[in-house]
Amino acid sequence: MEKETSRLGTVGGPRLMAVAILAVTLVGAGVLRFGGLTAAGPGAPAAVPAVNTQQQAELAALAPGDRPDGCIQPDRRIQLYAVELPRDNNQIRLGYGLTPETASYPGPLIEMIEGECLAITLHNDVPAATLEALRQDPNHPLGVSLHTHGVKYTPASDGTIHTDSWVPPGGQRTYIWFAKPRGAGSQGTAGYWWYHDHMVGGPHGTRGQGTGLFGGLVVRRQGDIRPNRTYVTAFGDLQSINLKRGAATDTCDPANPVPGPTCLIAKPGERVEFLVIGMGNDMHTFHLHGHSWSDSRTGMLDGTNKALADAVPVIDNKALGPGDSFGVTVVAGDSVGAGNWMLHCHMQFHSDQGMATMLHVLQPDGTLAPHSADHAPAAASDATAAHAGHEGAHQ
Repeated sequence: MEKETSRLGTVGGPRLMAVAILAVTLVGAGVLRFGGLTAAGPGAPAAVPAVNTQQQAELAALAPGDRPDGCIQPDRRIQLYAVELPRDNNQIRLGYGLTPETASYPGPLIEMIEGECLAITLHNDVPAATLEALRQDPNHPLGVSLHTHGVKYTPASDGTIHTDSWVPPGGQRTYIWFAKPRGAGSQGTAGYWWYHDHMVGGPHGTRGQGTGLFGGLVVRRQGDIRPNRTYVTAFGDLQSINLKRGAATDTCDPANPVPGPTCLIAKPGERVEFLVIGMGNDMHTFHLHGHSWSDSRTGMLDGTNKALADAVPVIDNKALGPGDSFGVTVVAGDSVGAGNWMLHCHMQFHSDQGMATMLHVLQPDGTLAPHSADHAPAAASDATAAHAGHEGAHQ
């Protein structure tokens, strides 16, 4: 059954012209960044694109029930593609991308400003045969979807089979997200969230998430300090970080490192933001050597409000449950300089099994400091003993 075929173009919504940037900047591999006109941080906003009146009319024609309260019409829109990627150790891999060619796992980071309404058209380019291979129930329809955490949406944008808001092979559907701002009776939606499939394999999208259909969403407030770099780190089952383990989590070329999901780098003094996601069934902790952060919404405190600074703890390890997400911002190499800082789950059984990577704070010439990149899982006997000790501690 065809879900939705309307194509909506990029528009600038006059309602939020003063508070939402409609310019799109690619930051690193697969990062989609939207800034606020008054937000501080690196880079100046680009010019607001001209409004296409035909596209604006198409957006305005969306049924009112497709838009959450507060979203008069979407202020801008993006295209998102679900595709099949090359297999990983013979495991099926899927990914989201702003184009079919740039799909990855995690998918592109999407940023919004509170008060902004975003239309995302999801195209299902995953072959029906691949979805069939992932299906757990022969009666479950073949399709993909887009489900998000944190922001506001109607049932038409829930991305579930229960609301008939999924996309069959070869089809497309537009989802509407609203980053509701703070106000009377509303705490707002600023925070660190994630989006994922809720359809592949079964009604909960477990196979979709497990094969790569997930990504990060950051909702900022006007005036939030912008990071220089953002990395999404999804801690999942089988002791994985972004579906990788051991040496596969850290593939940086020592002489020419390129930032990405398996190469976490920064220059000394840069603000580095981690969007941390708990995916799957296991409990984890997020720990970063040599760095700490405030346990606040952004992971930062400016220190001018002494009472607030005294009330918010400074931490370097944070618990992460399934479905949880939070943000961490650190200053790379603060007081510790260039070097290679381990980032891992501090549940010992998990780190022993390869749930570890590194944040590489670069040397002045842009290269990595010498280090051992041994994140290999423990030997079977050691892993068994570690697991036995872990289980015994809970008996």
